[in-house]
Amino acid sequence: EVQLQASGGGLVQPGGSLRLSCEASGFTFSGSDMSWVRQAPGKGREFVSAITRVVDDTFYGDSVKGRFTISKDKGKTTVYLQTNSLKPEDTAVYYCSARRIWGGSYTRPQDYEYWGQGTLVTVSS
Repeated sequence: EVQLQASGGGLVQPGGSLRLSCEASGFTFSGSDMSWVRQAPGKGREFVSAITRVVDDTFYGDSVKGRFTISKDKGKTTVYLQTNSLKPEDTAVYYCSARRIWGGSYTRPQDYEYWGQGTLVTVSS
């Protein structure tokens, strides 16, 4: 059974940081691209970041470039999202996703096959 268990969300003040984690199981982690996607209240899904299989290329949405960093621990089959300089507009549920298929786009949420349950990040003073 494929599982993507996201954690690390919470309430943080503007300018603060959080480290989100996503533990993956039930599929070949090393053979999959991983991404983070967020959804704010009343809005659609927004691509945040992705890290590719094999060469670990990284991609970021324009709104988080320079503030967020994606990484992974292959030994633990876990992907991380370090979020810094958080803003109120970063408030959203953050979802971890994975895909094994080739083709499509690393930055398009609909091209990912597996999804976790999400972790809520609230940025507020």
